[in-house]
Amino acid sequence: MARRKRAAIQLNSPQRKALEYFMLVAGSLVLATSFNLFLNPNQIASGGVSGLSTILHNLFGFPPAIVQWACNIPLFLLGLKMLERHYSMKAALGSIILPLCVMLTSHLQPLTTNPLLASIYGGIGVGLGIGIVFRGRGSTGGFSIASQILHKYTGLSLGACVAVFDGLVILFAGIVFDPEKALFALIALFVTSKTIDIVQMGWNTSKVAYIISNEIETLREAILYDLDRGLTLLDAAGGYTGDERKVLMAVVSQSEVSKLKIMVRSVDPDAFIILCPAHEVLGEGFRAG
Repeated sequence: MARRKRAAIQLNSPQRKALEYFMLVAGSLVLATSFNLFLNPNQIASGGVSGLSTILHNLFGFPPAIVQWACNIPLFLLGLKMLERHYSMKAALGSIILPLCVMLTSHLQPLTTNPLLASIYGGIGVGLGIGIVFRGRGSTGGFSIASQILHKYTGLSLGACVAVFDGLVILFAGIVFDPEKALFALIALFVTSKTIDIVQMGWNTSKVAYIISNEIETLREAILYDLDRGLTLLDAAGGYTGDERKVLMAVVSQSEVSKLKIMVRSVDPDAFIILCPAHEVLGEGFRAG
C-alpha cells in the first residue's frame, strides 16, 4: 500500500505535471510542424481531424487551424456529455493547443513536393508528435473522442472505431483529390502508427526467454553466473502428463541471444526454448525508467 501511495505521489508531483504539460506542447508543435511541412501542402490527408482540415482547406480555402478548432472543441464537449467520464485539463488543452500550433507554423514552406517523401517524413513527424503527447499522458482530442463514443454505443473495438474515422477521411480524400493521394495517405498513416509505437516502447531489442528443461538447476546457475543475468522460476504443469515442473524466464539483450541458445543446448539438447520480443525493459541491467 505504501509503495502504491509513493508511486501515486510521484505521478502527481508538480515536477511530473510540469513535464507532462511541456510534452503536450512540444508534441503538438512537432505534429503541427510536420503537418505544415509535409502533409498539408502535398494534399495527404492521413486520417483524423488534421486530414479533414487538409481536405476542406483545398476544397474551400478554410485555414486548417480554424477547421481543427471547429471540430475539436465540439467533440470535446460532446465527449464530456456522452462518455460520462472525467476529462483532464490536458485533454481540453490538447484540443486547443494543437490547432494553435498549426496556425503558428502555417507560414513554413514545404520541404518537398514528392508525395512519397512527404508521406514518409510527414508520417514520422506526426507519429513522433503524438507519441510525445501520449508519453506525457495527454491527448490531442479530435476523432479519438468520436472513436470512443462510437465504441461505447456500438460495441465495436476501439481500434476498429479509429479505423472507421481514419478510413472515411482517407476515402473522402481519394474522392476529392485522386485515388493515388489516398494511397499515399495510407502510407503516412502506417508510418505514423509505427512511429508512435517506437516512441512509446523504444527501440529496445531485448528478448524474453522461456526455457522448459529437465536441467533447470544447471541452467539457472549458468544464466546467473556465466551469462550474468537475473531470472525467474515459474510454476507450471505438463499439458499431457500433468507433471509439475519449473519454467525458467530470463530477459536478455539481442547480443546475448546466441550465447543463451548455445548455453542451453550444451546443457540440455532437448530443452524447449521460447523467445519473445520485449519492447521495453526497465530495471537493473537494462535502461532506467
